[in-house]
Amino acid sequence: MLNKLGTEARHRETMQLDGMSIQTILQTMNREDQSVPKAVAKELESIEAAVKRVIASFEVGGRLIYAGAGTSGRLGVLDAVECRPTFGTSKEMVQGLIAGGGKAFTEAVEGAEDDEAAGAKDGEALHINEKDTVIGLAASGRTPYVIGLLKEAQARGVQTVSISCNTQAEMSSYADVAIEVETGPEVLTGSTRLKAGTAQKLILNMISTTAMIGIGKVYQNLMVDLQPTNHKLVERSKRIIMEATEASYEEAAAYYKQSGGHVKAAIVMSLLSCRYEEAVEKLEESNGFIRNTL
Repeated sequence: MLNKLGTEARHRETMQLDGMSIQTILQTMNREDQSVPKAVAKELESIEAAVKRVIASFEVGGRLIYAGAGTSGRLGVLDAVECRPTFGTSKEMVQGLIAGGGKAFTEAVEGAEDDEAAGAKDGEALHINEKDTVIGLAASGRTPYVIGLLKEAQARGVQTVSISCNTQAEMSSYADVAIEVETGPEVLTGSTRLKAGTAQKLILNMISTTAMIGIGKVYQNLMVDLQPTNHKLVERSKRIIMEATEASYEEAAAYYKQSGGHVKAAIVMSLLSCRYEEAVEKLEESNGFIRNTL
């Protein structure tokens, strides 16, 4: 059935790709890439439904779990890992599963994506439950590993979302919310790390970022729950305090130090002229939302 998938079809305008000049190849790829955001825009309603499920999971202490194979799996792992420094999430809160295990992130694991039972087993190992949201990723929309995990999730009463780059995708039937972005034939036939991968990355950006905003990890447009794990992020933390409070660099640095690097608390301390303990208490009363605290 692969020959019927849009992502596997040959692109009529690139049939002579190997005979094109470098400039023409780049222009063609750039033109094709520009079609991706438009395709994603058609699925915003479904993406919104997915975000609401993720927020609901976070609000009850549940997790967001991505699952995929190959490029799709790597994109899920990437988004999960980036949530930790950006939003201060725990390792457990957002996780990425990839067919073939961690080894598959840097090298191909032959046949891993075709193992439906392995998907179910990975879900079982994580003890997925009704508090969680599982998002399955597959450009083709028919990857057995992902389907196995989605089936296991449904059996356990878990909220499920599928993201594919073909319409009427097989795995959509195993998801509460099906996001189907029709990206069409790739410039290089079947190379779904191109437009399909770009579409999936855009969608994951939307889901994780909007969900984190929805649970109070953003104030204005500032990442106030970031983890200052290196010099750059320490300085960024101070700049965030400056931007949120209009404090000087010296004042922001002082609040940063007094709060022990807790940017949210430092902002509340500055704006409400209160001590660290009081700032933390006020934030807890407002479920971590600075705007509600103020």
